Amino acid sequence: MELFTHPDFDDHEQVVFAHDAASGMRAIIAVHDTMLGPALGGCRIWSYASEAEAVTDVLRLSRGMSFKAALAGLKLGGGKSVMMVAPDRPKTPAMMRAMGRAVERLAGRYIVAEDVGATVADMDEIARETRHVSGVSGGAGDPSPWTARGVFLSIGAAARYRLGRGLEGLRVTVTGLGHVGASLAAHLIDAGAEVSVADIRPEAVEAALARGAARAVAPDDAHRTPADVFAPCALGAVLNATTIPELAAPIVCGAANNQLATPADGARLLARGILYAPDYLVNAGGLISVARPFAGLADAEAKARLESIPDTLLEILAEAEAEGVSPDTAAGRIAGGRISAATAMPA
Repeated sequence: MELFTHPDFDDHEQVVFAHDAASGMRAIIAVHDTMLGPALGGCRIWSYASEAEAVTDVLRLSRGMSFKAALAGLKLGGGKSVMMVAPDRPKTPAMMRAMGRAVERLAGRYIVAEDVGATVADMDEIARETRHVSGVSGGAGDPSPWTARGVFLSIGAAARYRLGRGLEGLRVTVTGLGHVGASLAAHLIDAGAEVSVADIRPEAVEAALARGAARAVAPDDAHRTPADVFAPCALGAVLNATTIPELAAPIVCGAANNQLATPADGARLLARGILYAPDYLVNAGGLISVARPFAGLADAEAKARLESIPDTLLEILAEAEAEGVSPDTAAGRIAGGRISAATAMPA
Protein backbone atom coordinates (compact mmCIF):
# COMPACT_ATOMS: atom_id res chain seq x y z
CA MET A 1 0.00 0.00 0.00
CA GLU A 2 1.53 3.29 -1.14
CA LEU A 3 1.33 6.48 0.92
CA PHE A 4 3.62 9.23 -0.41
CA THR A 5 2.40 8.60 -3.97
CA HIS A 6 -1.22 8.17 -2.92
CA PRO A 7 -3.46 10.50 -4.99
CA ASP A 8 -4.89 12.00 -1.79
CA PHE A 9 -1.60 12.39 0.08
CA ASP A 10 -1.44 16.13 -0.70
CA ASP A 11 1.70 16.86 1.32
CA HIS A 12 0.38 15.64 4.66
CA GLU A 13 2.74 16.53 7.49
CA GLN A 14 2.29 13.29 9.40
CA VAL A 15 0.41 10.01 9.12
CA VAL A 16 0.49 7.68 12.13
CA PHE A 17 -0.64 4.06 12.27
CA ALA A 18 -1.59 3.16 15.85
CA HIS A 19 -2.23 -0.30 17.29
CA ASP A 20 -3.00 -1.67 20.73
CA ALA A 21 -2.80 -5.44 20.96
CA ALA A 22 -4.61 -5.72 24.29
CA SER A 23 -7.78 -3.95 23.18
CA GLY A 24 -7.57 -4.68 19.45
CA MET A 25 -7.59 -0.97 18.61
CA ARG A 26 -6.37 -0.20 15.08
CA ALA A 27 -6.34 3.41 13.98
CA ILE A 28 -4.79 5.89 11.56
CA ILE A 29 -4.20 9.52 12.50
CA ALA A 30 -3.53 11.96 9.65
CA VAL A 31 -2.22 15.47 10.30
CA HIS A 32 -2.59 17.45 7.09
CA ASP A 33 -1.42 20.96 8.00
CA THR A 34 -0.60 22.78 11.23
CA MET A 35 0.48 26.18 9.90
CA LEU A 36 -2.61 27.87 11.32
CA GLY A 37 -2.48 25.90 14.57
CA PRO A 38 -2.79 22.37 15.98
CA ALA A 39 -4.77 19.97 13.83
CA LEU A 40 -8.29 19.37 15.12
CA GLY A 41 -10.57 16.73 13.66
CA GLY A 42 -12.86 13.93 14.68
CA CYS A 43 -12.29 10.21 15.03
CA ARG A 44 -14.39 8.22 12.57
CA ILE A 45 -15.17 4.70 13.78
CA TRP A 46 -16.08 2.50 10.86
CA SER A 47 -15.92 -1.00 9.44
CA TYR A 48 -13.73 -0.48 6.37
CA ALA A 49 -13.52 -3.02 3.58
CA SER A 50 -9.73 -2.71 3.55
CA GLU A 51 -6.85 -0.81 5.10
CA ALA A 52 -6.38 0.98 1.78
CA GLU A 53 -9.94 2.29 2.00
CA ALA A 54 -9.28 3.56 5.52
CA VAL A 55 -6.11 5.35 4.38
CA THR A 56 -7.95 7.07 1.54
CA ASP A 57 -10.71 8.16 3.89
CA VAL A 58 -8.44 9.61 6.56
CA LEU A 59 -6.28 11.47 4.02
CA ARG A 60 -9.27 13.07 2.32
CA LEU A 61 -10.97 13.90 5.60
CA SER A 62 -7.92 15.54 7.15
CA ARG A 63 -7.28 17.71 4.10
CA GLY A 64 -10.90 18.83 4.25
CA MET A 65 -10.42 19.82 7.88
CA SER A 66 -7.56 22.13 6.93
CA PHE A 67 -9.82 23.95 4.47
CA LYS A 68 -12.72 23.91 6.93
CA ALA A 69 -10.72 25.57 9.68
CA ALA A 70 -9.27 28.15 7.29
CA LEU A 71 -12.67 29.17 5.89
CA ALA A 72 -14.11 29.35 9.40
CA GLY A 73 -11.33 31.74 10.40
CA LEU A 74 -10.03 29.44 13.12
CA LYS A 75 -6.40 29.32 14.21
CA LEU A 76 -6.38 25.56 13.82
CA GLY A 77 -4.99 23.10 11.32
CA GLY A 78 -6.53 20.05 9.74
CA GLY A 79 -6.35 16.49 10.97
CA LYS A 80 -8.53 13.43 11.24
CA SER A 81 -8.41 9.90 12.57
CA VAL A 82 -10.16 6.68 11.71
CA MET A 83 -10.56 3.64 13.91
CA MET A 84 -11.05 0.39 12.04
CA VAL A 85 -13.53 -2.00 13.65
CA ALA A 86 -14.90 -5.32 12.49
CA PRO A 87 -18.66 -5.78 12.11
CA ASP A 88 -18.55 -8.55 14.72
CA ARG A 89 -16.26 -6.66 17.10
CA PRO A 90 -17.53 -3.13 17.76
CA LYS A 91 -15.68 -0.42 19.65
CA THR A 92 -15.04 -0.83 23.36
CA PRO A 93 -14.04 1.59 26.14
CA ALA A 94 -10.61 -0.03 26.16
CA MET A 95 -10.19 0.79 22.47
CA MET A 96 -11.12 4.40 23.11
CA ARG A 97 -8.60 4.67 25.93
CA ALA A 98 -5.94 3.17 23.64
CA MET A 99 -6.88 5.79 21.08
CA GLY A 100 -6.39 8.43 23.75
CA ARG A 101 -2.87 7.17 24.38
CA ALA A 102 -2.12 7.32 20.65
CA VAL A 103 -3.33 10.93 20.55
CA GLU A 104 -1.26 11.78 23.63
CA ARG A 105 1.90 10.53 21.92
CA LEU A 106 1.45 13.29 19.32
CA ALA A 107 1.94 15.85 22.11
CA GLY A 108 -0.76 18.27 21.03
CA ARG A 109 -0.19 18.30 17.28
CA TYR A 110 -3.57 16.58 16.90
CA ILE A 111 -6.77 17.19 18.88
CA VAL A 112 -9.46 14.53 18.59
CA ALA A 113 -13.26 14.91 18.75
CA GLU A 114 -16.41 13.12 17.57
CA ASP A 115 -17.12 11.96 14.05
CA VAL A 116 -19.24 9.22 12.49
CA GLY A 117 -19.54 6.31 14.90
CA ALA A 118 -18.13 8.23 17.89
CA THR A 119 -20.01 9.74 20.81
CA VAL A 120 -19.49 12.07 23.76
CA ALA A 121 -19.05 8.97 25.93
CA ASP A 122 -16.23 7.82 23.65
CA MET A 123 -14.50 11.18 24.01
CA ASP A 124 -14.86 10.89 27.77
CA GLU A 125 -12.95 7.60 27.61
CA ILE A 126 -10.27 9.18 25.42
CA ALA A 127 -10.01 12.06 27.90
CA ARG A 128 -8.88 9.59 30.56
CA GLU A 129 -5.61 9.29 28.61
CA THR A 130 -5.09 12.71 27.01
CA ARG A 131 -6.11 16.34 27.37
CA HIS A 132 -5.94 16.81 23.60
CA VAL A 133 -9.62 15.99 23.11
CA SER A 134 -12.81 18.01 22.66
CA GLY A 135 -16.51 17.22 22.63
CA VAL A 136 -16.43 15.77 26.14
CA SER A 137 -19.11 15.85 28.83
CA GLY A 138 -19.13 19.16 30.62
CA GLY A 139 -17.09 20.70 27.80
CA ALA A 140 -17.96 21.38 24.18
CA GLY A 141 -20.30 18.38 24.16
CA ASP A 142 -21.97 16.92 21.08
CA PRO A 143 -21.05 18.99 17.98
CA SER A 144 -23.79 17.57 15.74
CA PRO A 145 -26.44 20.23 16.54
CA TRP A 146 -23.95 22.90 15.49
CA THR A 147 -23.21 21.07 12.25
CA ALA A 148 -26.91 20.70 11.47
CA ARG A 149 -27.58 24.36 12.20
CA GLY A 150 -24.87 25.53 9.80
CA VAL A 151 -26.12 23.29 6.99
CA PHE A 152 -29.72 24.41 7.61
CA LEU A 153 -28.72 28.07 7.33
CA SER A 154 -26.69 27.31 4.20
CA ILE A 155 -29.63 25.57 2.51
CA GLY A 156 -31.67 28.71 3.08
CA ALA A 157 -28.91 30.89 1.61
CA ALA A 158 -28.42 28.62 -1.40
CA ALA A 159 -32.18 28.56 -2.09
CA ARG A 160 -32.31 32.35 -2.03
CA TYR A 161 -29.27 32.61 -4.28
CA ARG A 162 -30.27 30.07 -6.92
CA LEU A 163 -34.06 29.92 -6.68
CA GLY A 164 -34.95 33.30 -5.22
CA ARG A 165 -37.16 31.76 -2.55
CA GLY A 166 -37.26 30.81 1.09
CA LEU A 167 -37.66 27.51 2.92
CA GLU A 168 -41.46 27.41 3.04
CA GLY A 169 -42.52 24.63 0.68
CA LEU A 170 -38.93 24.00 -0.47
CA ARG A 171 -38.48 20.35 -1.49
CA VAL A 172 -35.41 18.91 0.23
CA THR A 173 -34.18 15.32 0.16
CA VAL A 174 -32.07 14.46 3.21
CA THR A 175 -30.13 11.22 2.93
CA GLY A 176 -28.40 9.88 6.04
CA LEU A 177 -30.33 10.33 9.28
CA GLY A 178 -27.61 10.15 11.88
CA HIS A 179 -27.31 12.80 14.58
CA VAL A 180 -26.70 15.56 12.02
CA GLY A 181 -29.08 14.43 9.28
CA ALA A 182 -31.97 13.85 11.66
CA SER A 183 -31.44 17.26 13.27
CA LEU A 184 -31.22 18.93 9.85
CA ALA A 185 -34.46 17.28 8.74
CA ALA A 186 -36.16 18.52 11.91
CA HIS A 187 -34.95 22.09 11.30
CA LEU A 188 -36.28 21.98 7.74
CA ILE A 189 -39.64 20.52 8.75
CA ASP A 190 -40.06 23.23 11.39
CA ALA A 191 -39.29 25.85 8.72
CA GLY A 192 -42.08 24.55 6.48
CA ALA A 193 -39.96 22.66 3.94
CA GLU A 194 -41.26 19.52 2.25
CA VAL A 195 -38.70 16.96 3.37
CA SER A 196 -38.05 13.53 1.88
CA VAL A 197 -35.74 11.25 3.87
CA ALA A 198 -33.55 8.25 3.19
CA ASP A 199 -31.46 6.01 5.41
CA ILE A 200 -30.35 2.38 5.45
CA ARG A 201 -31.91 2.03 8.93
CA PRO A 202 -35.71 1.70 8.85
CA GLU A 203 -36.04 2.93 12.44
CA ALA A 204 -34.30 6.21 11.55
CA VAL A 205 -36.69 6.74 8.65
CA GLU A 206 -39.71 5.95 10.81
CA ALA A 207 -38.56 8.49 13.41
CA ALA A 208 -38.24 11.18 10.73
CA LEU A 209 -41.68 10.40 9.34
CA ALA A 210 -43.15 10.62 12.82
CA ARG A 211 -41.40 13.99 13.19
CA GLY A 212 -43.21 15.27 10.08
CA ALA A 213 -41.12 14.30 7.05
CA ALA A 214 -43.24 14.12 3.92
CA ARG A 215 -42.12 10.74 2.64
CA ALA A 216 -39.40 8.12 2.59
CA VAL A 217 -37.28 7.28 -0.44
CA ALA A 218 -34.84 4.44 -1.02
CA PRO A 219 -31.23 5.41 -0.26
CA ASP A 220 -30.09 4.41 -3.74
CA ASP A 221 -32.76 6.62 -5.29
CA ALA A 222 -32.33 9.68 -3.07
CA HIS A 223 -30.19 11.62 -5.54
CA ARG A 224 -32.67 10.82 -8.33
CA THR A 225 -35.65 12.10 -6.36
CA PRO A 226 -37.03 15.36 -7.84
CA ALA A 227 -36.33 18.13 -5.32
CA ASP A 228 -35.07 21.67 -4.98
CA VAL A 229 -32.18 20.61 -2.74
CA PHE A 230 -30.32 17.34 -2.34
CA ALA A 231 -28.75 17.19 1.13
CA PRO A 232 -26.32 14.27 1.53
CA CYS A 233 -25.58 13.66 5.21
CA ALA A 234 -24.09 10.16 5.19
CA LEU A 235 -20.64 9.14 3.96
CA GLY A 236 -18.62 10.75 1.18
CA ALA A 237 -18.11 10.30 -2.58
CA VAL A 238 -21.86 10.47 -3.22
CA LEU A 239 -21.25 12.93 -6.08
CA ASN A 240 -19.43 11.10 -8.83
CA ALA A 241 -19.43 10.35 -12.55
CA THR A 242 -22.38 7.97 -12.12
CA THR A 243 -24.63 9.97 -9.80
CA ILE A 244 -24.10 13.51 -11.09
CA PRO A 245 -25.84 12.88 -14.44
CA GLU A 246 -28.77 11.46 -12.44
CA LEU A 247 -29.16 14.31 -9.94
CA ALA A 248 -32.71 15.67 -9.91
CA ALA A 249 -32.11 18.82 -7.83
CA PRO A 250 -30.55 22.15 -8.86
CA ILE A 251 -28.80 22.54 -5.49
CA VAL A 252 -26.59 20.18 -3.47
CA CYS A 253 -26.05 21.28 0.12
CA GLY A 254 -25.48 18.69 2.83
CA ALA A 255 -23.43 17.74 5.86
CA ALA A 256 -21.46 14.77 4.53
CA ASN A 257 -17.70 15.20 4.25
CA ASN A 258 -15.91 14.65 0.93
CA GLN A 259 -19.05 14.60 -1.16
CA LEU A 260 -17.06 14.93 -4.39
CA ALA A 261 -15.51 11.59 -5.32
CA THR A 262 -12.82 13.36 -7.37
CA PRO A 263 -11.85 17.00 -8.05
CA ALA A 264 -13.34 16.62 -11.54
CA ASP A 265 -16.78 16.15 -10.05
CA GLY A 266 -17.01 19.83 -9.11
CA ALA A 267 -16.62 20.65 -12.80
CA ARG A 268 -19.26 18.06 -13.69
CA LEU A 269 -21.75 19.74 -11.37
CA LEU A 270 -20.91 23.14 -12.85
CA ALA A 271 -21.42 21.81 -16.38
CA ARG A 272 -24.88 20.60 -15.39
CA GLY A 273 -25.74 23.95 -13.85
CA ILE A 274 -26.07 22.46 -10.37
CA LEU A 275 -25.12 24.70 -7.45
CA TYR A 276 -22.80 22.86 -5.11
CA ALA A 277 -22.30 24.25 -1.60
CA PRO A 278 -18.79 23.07 -0.58
CA ASP A 279 -19.20 20.56 2.24
CA TYR A 280 -16.18 21.72 4.24
CA LEU A 281 -17.72 25.19 4.39
CA VAL A 282 -21.35 24.46 5.21
CA ASN A 283 -20.67 21.67 7.74
CA ALA A 284 -18.11 23.69 9.73
CA GLY A 285 -20.48 24.24 12.67
CA GLY A 286 -19.28 21.10 14.41
CA LEU A 287 -15.66 22.17 14.11
CA ILE A 288 -16.51 25.61 15.48
CA SER A 289 -18.20 23.94 18.43
CA VAL A 290 -15.35 21.63 19.40
CA ALA A 291 -12.79 24.37 18.67
CA ARG A 292 -14.06 26.54 21.51
CA PRO A 293 -11.79 25.19 24.28
CA PHE A 294 -8.69 25.21 22.03
CA ALA A 295 -9.16 28.37 19.96
CA GLY A 296 -10.10 30.65 22.83
CA LEU A 297 -13.61 31.18 21.50
CA ALA A 298 -16.28 32.45 23.86
CA ASP A 299 -19.69 30.94 23.22
CA ALA A 300 -21.02 34.21 21.78
CA GLU A 301 -18.17 34.48 19.29
CA ALA A 302 -18.49 30.82 18.32
CA LYS A 303 -22.22 31.22 17.70
CA ALA A 304 -21.56 34.33 15.62
CA ARG A 305 -19.11 32.34 13.48
CA LEU A 306 -21.73 29.63 13.08
CA GLU A 307 -24.37 32.11 11.99
CA SER A 308 -21.95 33.67 9.48
CA ILE A 309 -21.46 30.43 7.52
CA PRO A 310 -24.20 31.31 4.97
CA ASP A 311 -22.64 34.75 4.44
CA THR A 312 -19.34 33.12 3.53
CA LEU A 313 -21.19 30.70 1.25
CA LEU A 314 -22.89 33.55 -0.60
CA GLU A 315 -19.55 35.31 -1.09
CA ILE A 316 -18.00 32.14 -2.52
CA LEU A 317 -20.97 31.45 -4.79
CA ALA A 318 -20.81 34.99 -6.17
CA GLU A 319 -17.05 34.77 -6.71
CA ALA A 320 -17.34 31.37 -8.40
CA GLU A 321 -20.08 32.61 -10.72
CA ALA A 322 -18.13 35.75 -11.63
CA GLU A 323 -15.03 33.72 -12.48
CA GLY A 324 -16.88 30.84 -14.16
CA VAL A 325 -15.45 28.21 -11.82
CA SER A 326 -17.07 25.70 -9.52
CA PRO A 327 -17.75 26.79 -5.91
CA ASP A 328 -15.40 24.14 -4.55
CA THR A 329 -12.61 25.58 -6.71
CA ALA A 330 -13.28 29.08 -5.39
CA ALA A 331 -13.53 27.87 -1.79
CA GLY A 332 -10.38 25.80 -2.06
CA ARG A 333 -8.45 28.75 -3.46
CA ILE A 334 -9.54 31.00 -0.60
CA ALA A 335 -8.75 28.39 2.06
CA GLY A 336 -5.41 27.55 0.47
CA GLY A 337 -4.52 31.23 0.34
CA ARG A 338 -5.15 31.63 4.05
CA ILE A 339 -3.00 28.61 4.86
CA SER A 340 -0.22 29.83 2.55
CA ALA A 341 -0.30 33.26 4.17
CA ALA A 342 0.24 31.61 7.54
CA THR A 343 3.10 29.59 6.06
CA ALA A 344 4.77 32.81 4.96
CA MET A 345 4.59 34.36 8.43
CA PRO A 346 7.69 34.30 10.63
CA ALA A 347 7.70 31.68 13.38
